[in-house]
Amino acid sequence: MSWMYLLLAGLLEIGFTTCLKMSDSFSKPLPSIGFLLFAILSFTMLTKALEGIPLGTAYAIWTGIGACGTAIIGIWLFGDPAGTLRLLFLLLLIGSIIGLKLVS
Repeated sequence: MSWMYLLLAGLLEIGFTTCLKMSDSFSKPLPSIGFLLFAILSFTMLTKALEGIPLGTAYAIWTGIGACGTAIIGIWLFGDPAGTLRLLFLLLLIGSIIGLKLVS
């Protein structure tokens, strides 16, 4: 169950970073509230995941899911650049996340 909490925590991290961008420096109320809600839920799920997963592994996977997912959202929704090397390194990050899961 800890791994499910960790996956959910990472997905919620993508939610709070996306809302952070959409909040326009917290000047828009709905995305600002979304940021707070997603952040609280993400940290809550991370805390639950830590009950069964070592801290270093959980933190690395949580930030990896969040970083990779946020980069993909940035490309998809906000027109961030999607160069070949950037996409290659995102794939390497995904591979690293999977590798950490396999060796844990």
